[in-house]
Amino acid sequence: MALTFYWYPKCGTCRKAKKWLDEHNLSYEEIHITDNPPSRSELETLYKKSGLELKKFFNTSGQKYRELGLKDKVKTSTEEELLDILATDGMLIKRPLLTDGEKVTVGFKEEEYEKTWLS
Repeated sequence: MALTFYWYPKCGTCRKAKKWLDEHNLSYEEIHITDNPPSRSELETLYKKSGLELKKFFNTSGQKYRELGLKDKVKTSTEEELLDILATDGMLIKRPLLTDGEKVTVGFKEEEYEKTWLS
């Protein structure tokens, strides 16, 4: 199973997720989310496969999110508009983002990683 791991190395949560992956001997391709963010079409695919609400893909605690006043926009924008916004900046995307092309996890919760990536 080839995993793609979008992360931001300075992010503590991303480092915890990376450590978890390493401890469980899961191989993955590391992609710096701000240098090489997923494209709009990749984001759309990840979102649809995840089964999550699109707003879960936003890094709501990020500075960019607050600067752009996205809290209200997320409530009123269409799916298309939200995907366009997300695709503009890797810092807007909640991280880490992990996928094998079929399954997707957003953020890092150990229980969720165990359930998704070890079964």
